[in-house]
Amino acid sequence: MTSPREHPLPQGPALPAHLDAGLLSPVRAGTPVEAAVGDSAWLQAMLDAEAALARAQARCATVPVHVAEAITAAARADLMDVRALALAARQTANPVVGLVTALTALVAERCPEAAEYVHRGSTSQDILDTGAMLVAQRALTLIVTDLRTVAAALAGLAAAHRDTAMAGRTLALHAVPTTFGLKAAGWRHLVLDAAERLERVTHGGLPVALGGAAGTLAGYLQYAGEGTGPAALLDELGAAFAAETGLAAAVLPWHALRTPVADLGAALAHTAGALGKIAADVLVLTRTEVGEVTEPAGAGRGASSAMPHKRNPVLATLIRSAALQVPALATVLTQCLATEDERSAGGWHAEWQPLREALRLTGGAAHTAVELTQKLTVHPQRMRANLEATGGQLVSERISAVLAPHLGKTAAKQLLTEASVRATATGRPLADILAELPQLTGVLSRAAAAALLDPDGYTGAAGPLVDRALTTARPPHAPTP
Repeated sequence: MTSPREHPLPQGPALPAHLDAGLLSPVRAGTPVEAAVGDSAWLQAMLDAEAALARAQARCATVPVHVAEAITAAARADLMDVRALALAARQTANPVVGLVTALTALVAERCPEAAEYVHRGSTSQDILDTGAMLVAQRALTLIVTDLRTVAAALAGLAAAHRDTAMAGRTLALHAVPTTFGLKAAGWRHLVLDAAERLERVTHGGLPVALGGAAGTLAGYLQYAGEGTGPAALLDELGAAFAAETGLAAAVLPWHALRTPVADLGAALAHTAGALGKIAADVLVLTRTEVGEVTEPAGAGRGASSAMPHKRNPVLATLIRSAALQVPALATVLTQCLATEDERSAGGWHAEWQPLREALRLTGGAAHTAVELTQKLTVHPQRMRANLEATGGQLVSERISAVLAPHLGKTAAKQLLTEASVRATATGRPLADILAELPQLTGVLSRAAAAALLDPDGYTGAAGPLVDRALTTARPPHAPTP
């Protein structure tokens, strides 16, 4: 027998021990959102905030234009050591202090007189919060694009399977017939709800942070000089900063008013949950004994480490893993609303990693859902076989309603309950059991019972509901005032 040492795994490039490469989070590994919210992206967003602030101050004539240009030119993440900044942050509890030192040095090399204008009047929270909103904005753009693609794929499934009957399941058991088209239309509805929530957050719910040391903008006013009044600075600098970043202007400084982050967390939790509903249904429908849908295949996809015959539903599994995590992360963000004073010790700091993780898990789930929904294989023949598995019992509600005028509602339901129990015990079709009941002589024939128990004839308004879902225009998202 050979030892593992004789057949080592292929060696890839060495990675720093501190790097989070996504080994334990495959749902986001390699997806576009991963790069959009990584450490380098976060660093660049904070540098973008610093540069935008300098340009905004130049618009207000409190910083020379050439100085703002020099700061912008130096504000590049690739010129800084992310790991060194992370380690330095242990001494200051946030990464902005080290970032400002590094940026000031870079600016001084290029334009010495501009160095004193870096971070002028600002505070760490202005920069980190604005950077966080920029990261979120860029991530949400990716997520919404994927959600819209998923919705389009689900619309195609809903239309194609408008009348494909399948067993509706409640509390894990066959209930009454439905259609796969209606199920897909429901999935689409949730996804569109999620996209619209994220769009509402993006359009007006991601504000710049501009407050200074304790939310009074005193530092900005001091550096602006005596000729600038507070009201003018508030309006002009806030509007200019918003314009330079593409974010919204805030009515009040929100250092200790954490609604933007809490709202973002709630929208991400809803989105992950909406995608998780699709994943949960696919995981049920793809079970060996159900077999009504199949995930797209790929080389090596779904392989088991022990069972050669298995092809596991990995896409739905990945999506569901995100759906179970994001709500807990959003809870952390909501808890941080209860912050103390004008700036928090620990509450603010507790937001950063849960927010980043919620963004990349939701983004990974949305990106994974694109492939799942675009390439999902539906098996109508298996749906038909499962409909027939109980010998017509899942349409017993219809027979009960037909018999109610003849026997009374309570008596009819009791009769159908007893007949269904007998059909299950004997393995015989429900229509045969009903035909033998003396109470139904002259009331319901075997042929009539069989016709009424046809699942295709008892899907209710499923078809029209699909039509309505696919043709009704949804109201456009309203920008937050």
